[in-house]
Amino acid sequence: MRLIDLSAIDLNLLVAFEALFEERSVTAAATRLYLGQPAMSAALARLRILFQDELFIRIGRQMQPTAKALEVAQGIKAALQQIRQTLETSQTFDSTTSKSTFTIGSSDYTSYVVMPKLLEVCRRIAPSINFRLISFAKNFVGELLERREIDLALGVFQDPPRQTIQMPLFPEHFVGICRLGHPILLEDVITPEIFANFLHALFTLRQDEVGEIDNALAQYNLQRRVALTTPHLLVLPAIISSTDLIAAVPSRLLAPLAYQDALEIFELPVQTQPWMISMLWSKLTEQDQAHCWLRQMLISVCEEI
Repeated sequence: MRLIDLSAIDLNLLVAFEALFEERSVTAAATRLYLGQPAMSAALARLRILFQDELFIRIGRQMQPTAKALEVAQGIKAALQQIRQTLETSQTFDSTTSKSTFTIGSSDYTSYVVMPKLLEVCRRIAPSINFRLISFAKNFVGELLERREIDLALGVFQDPPRQTIQMPLFPEHFVGICRLGHPILLEDVITPEIFANFLHALFTLRQDEVGEIDNALAQYNLQRRVALTTPHLLVLPAIISSTDLIAAVPSRLLAPLAYQDALEIFELPVQTQPWMISMLWSKLTEQDQAHCWLRQMLISVCEEI
């Protein structure tokens, strides 16, 4: 079968064919497409050359389709309909009816803080939208976004990859936590020395024993004993609530926790730098309406966190 070179064909001719087939009149087809009658007649002449057939013959007051026109009409109509549906889908996004699935790169912390509120809102205004959360390595986040394996990422991005856009969502800082009745709470003032003398738990993804707190204590020539390290931030409240360990955790981790009645929060006696939780997305999806909606939803949700 000979392949047709579409680059050599004006596909607007198919729209003209559809109008002629449905209107059975050159004048009516021209009016429908906002063309002059000479332009429509010229389009019909080019269609006849393209299909090597008369296509439409005047019989009485109407242009009646030939057998060839009847043969190709259904395929042309279906092709144009598919193109129209594709363009409409790409240009409009209705969250109330969409069944889209968004994939978000997120740590357990950002998932824990952000997703409950996001899901609560979406249950009301976007009930058919689904979410997929996946963990990611920050040094590969640019590739994940570019390959569309994730739609956006949540976290701290000090050096965002090229061709990405970053937007801050909310600030965060460390607070100290310990169990109810912990000896550290008996102190009138928690000094860096007193703080360093207790056993500590540390959340770390690097599998080491050095965190922001250790850098802060070093300014006082102090060291602490890290009795537990874990890459799982969400296990810390349960551990702290039932041991004599203390820990520094992001402040928003505690707000919705089931363990909050078994924990005490105290101000750290050392200074640590606050940080910003942001969302990161690819420039490839900057103008996509569905992605714009998702980003706006996250902005709105994080304003209430």
